[in-house]
Amino acid sequence: MFAPLQNDSFLRACLRQPTDHTPVWLMRQAGRYLPEYRATRAKAGSFMGLATNTDFATEVTLQPLERYKLDAAILFSDILTIPDAMGLGLSFAMGEGPKFAHPVRDEAAVAKLAVPDLDKLRYVFDAVTSIRKALNGRVPLIGFSGSPWTLACYMVEGAGSDDYRLVKTMLYSRPDLLHKMLTVNADAVAAYLNAQIEAGAQAVMVFDSWGGVLADGAFQSFSLDYTRRALAQVKREHEGKRIPHIVFTKGGGLWLEEIAALGCDVVGLDWTVSLAAARQRIGQFSALQGNLDPSVLFASPEQVRAEVIKTLDSFGAWNADGRPAGHIFNLGHGISQHTPPESVAALVDAVHEHSPSLHQ
Repeated sequence: MFAPLQNDSFLRACLRQPTDHTPVWLMRQAGRYLPEYRATRAKAGSFMGLATNTDFATEVTLQPLERYKLDAAILFSDILTIPDAMGLGLSFAMGEGPKFAHPVRDEAAVAKLAVPDLDKLRYVFDAVTSIRKALNGRVPLIGFSGSPWTLACYMVEGAGSDDYRLVKTMLYSRPDLLHKMLTVNADAVAAYLNAQIEAGAQAVMVFDSWGGVLADGAFQSFSLDYTRRALAQVKREHEGKRIPHIVFTKGGGLWLEEIAALGCDVVGLDWTVSLAAARQRIGQFSALQGNLDPSVLFASPEQVRAEVIKTLDSFGAWNADGRPAGHIFNLGHGISQHTPPESVAALVDAVHEHSPSLHQ
């Protein structure tokens, strides 16, 4: 059904296998910093019009690969498709973040929650298959979901939040309700990721975007345990091919050992973590993904190149200590919409030019 893969460096790095360079892709690589993305979004009329149209979603997923020598594509979608399919009424106002018409804030609302009918998310799976075909084996395709905790943050708050007051109030005053919600979310995330794998995703990533806002102890009980529950149900192999699992917790540097103990193949790092230290701590268990500060991309191309080299050298030579190692170059969070596209070119080129020396 799909063309053979021509560049498998990303998948090999996920599994800590030898590659001839450090593969690179970027969180939010298809997005508002690209003028061609903005043109396609204007045609679609809205963000959801873009995300729910197979042709548009395919087009914007491939746009950054036409510009840059990236080693992986990531499905164009949103982390909030699952709660939308649960009936919470997702919308995006121009210039604002996501909003839910029906936030989940009491016992009655929690009691109504259930793993959604995956047919309501058919547009996502159709996009995965369409993108995989359009890639024609050029690079692997990554599928993704928000983590159970991150989804719960939006479901309770009803939108983004500066202080997570409502969801943290529920956490401390009615932990039973939050645990019920997180159980449903974890099972929904697993079903959603498995459907993406069946549709053609060759690796899957869990974005625990708000895990870092939790206190130690609460992180384990309300985020980590439910990411574990989800991943335990996600396929590790499909049609004879290994499907790597990636977990990225923004603000998760304190808990790298516990994240690696989930059994994920790759741990994503934000920009506050030393790659060298992370490799010492968990490099024998997991490949590492990251972790350039996205704000570096507002500097000159020469400065971008210097910071990329510093990041690559921080991880170091792949086989320096004789143990398997794996590094996927990425940002420590998503690209800002204000990023100059030429800075991304400088980043990608620098990774491809400098990293082969670390793979001798």
